[in-house]
Amino acid sequence: MSDSKRIYFDHAATSWPKSDEMLDQVNDYARKVGAAAGRGNYQSADLASQQIRTARRSVAKLIGAPSGDCISLHNSGTMALNAVILGTIRPGDHVVTTAADHNSVLRPLHHLQETADVQLTVVPCDKHGEVSAKDVIESVRADTRMVIMTHASNVTGAGQPVCAIGEAIVDSPTYFVVDAAQTLGYLHTAVQSLKCDALASPGHKGLGGPLGTGILFVSEALQPEIQPTLFGGTGSQSESLDMPTSYPEKLEPGNLNVPAIAGLGFAANQVCQIDFAERSNRLHRISRLLHEGLDSVAGIQIHSRTGPLPILSVSMAAMTASDVAAILDVEFGIEARAGFHCAALIEPYLNSNSGGTLRISGGPSTTDQEIDAVLHALKTIARSL
Repeated sequence: MSDSKRIYFDHAATSWPKSDEMLDQVNDYARKVGAAAGRGNYQSADLASQQIRTARRSVAKLIGAPSGDCISLHNSGTMALNAVILGTIRPGDHVVTTAADHNSVLRPLHHLQETADVQLTVVPCDKHGEVSAKDVIESVRADTRMVIMTHASNVTGAGQPVCAIGEAIVDSPTYFVVDAAQTLGYLHTAVQSLKCDALASPGHKGLGGPLGTGILFVSEALQPEIQPTLFGGTGSQSESLDMPTSYPEKLEPGNLNVPAIAGLGFAANQVCQIDFAERSNRLHRISRLLHEGLDSVAGIQIHSRTGPLPILSVSMAAMTASDVAAILDVEFGIEARAGFHCAALIEPYLNSNSGGTLRISGGPSTTDQEIDAVLHALKTIARSL
């Protein structure tokens, strides 16, 4: 497809465009190396294993983890979250999450609630998707196994008080897990500040890596507790029918996607070099321009508000979000996402119409001209209704 007139506003789904340098890493590995990691003692197999180690170190450096050995690599953020949820929670456990969370958290928890007698407390959010730290902390019981929540809503961009929550439960036996899908690579995200036991994220959003990548940080305290939920070859201890017991190996059966991981490692290293204060200012400015540009426009209801992430979530009473998105695409060349955004519980709190919301999400590469274009398009559509 041609991208000559393409205006991309779906960075919350995946960042685009990817850098040529990152894509070169993927291409070079696939064309020039091509070997599987941990499956041979020859030179190209060693190069494959080196790419894996490099990616782990780069991610660990970015989030302030003690070492690359605290990072397991997965095919998506969803796979990483499933690994920590299904691998840590036991039958009869109590878990706390929030109504602002993504289905990557909510669906595995619902599955455990239905099949393993797991007790689930879902903390409500406000009309902008924000959760009260007090409400989360007060939901923690003596038998709470895990608090798991998003760092920021993928629907509204609302930042959540994860640092306050992590600090409040750091000395308890409850594990704290953070879904950093919307923040990693965009905001400074250090596991020491979050006081979290695990942090999961895709590699293709704020990190700028390729699709099909995900990372999971697991603290040294949680590593012995987490159990594998997928089984198979790991390239080591092949004479045994038991999975390895060491992390991260026990969560990485099968061949890792080394070409994509080569791109992920390069992208993570590049993000380590950026000025996060400058990036934060840029993203906040995009958010402000989007929200101020539609403030008080007749026919448009804004469900988000200016914040650290450049996400605008709106609805129009006279037209479904999917119809608005279709018009943006066909008539204006603007790509944005409509619907419920894989977040099953947040909709009633936003008071949007039955078609969900239209999400306009920018990124560091979003230009002022693109912002002006999407604001003009939305105002034009609203005036026509």
